[in-house]
Amino acid sequence: MKTLLRLASAPGMAGLLLGLGATAPAQGAEDKPLWEAGAGVAAVSFPAYRGSDQRQAFVLPTPYFVYRGEFLKADRDGVRAELFDSDRAELTVSAALSPPASSEDIRARAGMPDLRANFEVGPQLNLTLWQTEGKARQLKLLLPLRAAYTLERNPKSLGWVLHPKLNLDLTDLSGLPGWNVGLQAGPLFGDRKQHQYFYGVDAAYATADRAAYRAGAGFAGMQYLVGISKRFGNQWVGAFLRYDSLRGAAFEASPLVRTRHYVAGGVAVSWVLGESSERVPVDE
Repeated sequence: MKTLLRLASAPGMAGLLLGLGATAPAQGAEDKPLWEAGAGVAAVSFPAYRGSDQRQAFVLPTPYFVYRGEFLKADRDGVRAELFDSDRAELTVSAALSPPASSEDIRARAGMPDLRANFEVGPQLNLTLWQTEGKARQLKLLLPLRAAYTLERNPKSLGWVLHPKLNLDLTDLSGLPGWNVGLQAGPLFGDRKQHQYFYGVDAAYATADRAAYRAGAGFAGMQYLVGISKRFGNQWVGAFLRYDSLRGAAFEASPLVRTRHYVAGGVAVSWVLGESSERVPVDE
């Protein structure tokens, strides 16, 4: 699933914005501006965290920024530095960001510490498994591995996250001329520290309805995503729908897991307000 900007981790609101940028690669190489910049607005609906039975809805501004440098890139695949690139494999370094969540607004976490804003950083290996001529259809295996930290004056380690996923991008679907469609599916894994932060309950915060719980490492559920988008001149529109299942997750028994499956979605509109005069050859 391709994105405008890689701005989030799975637990947070911005993680769902990844789906809003879902597009497929353009057919063939062409000259494009070195950079493009703009702004837009998005409306999203999602749980307070994976496993929460409370939903949140937001209408918020969204950035649009593309930079097509030889090493540093910010485009549909995210903000990243390309370390290695070939016809079948690409190694990048990318980052992710998730906003905070106040426990005052989450019944399951009442009286517990707030979930801090956090960021993730680490390598991602992309393997092309199949593609048609002109890259109108591509099937890739994406292998991101990231270390997570709280975003504060003295960052705290939140462990590691692994999210292997199959990614199918389509640009030549009959009946949808000019539309880009992306499909994505894969499991999530986290270490003990990652799961304990989101799903653990220390004895000091145990109540009659919330038993103490220590989360373990391992499987963190499945995630399925479909996105669609189209560029109309200087305007871009997109939408996504995501289904998450926590059945079989290592932390499924946590009292903070109030639902084991949910659907999230959103729509976005962006306007490209400026671009560079310099153009570079691009094969996206």
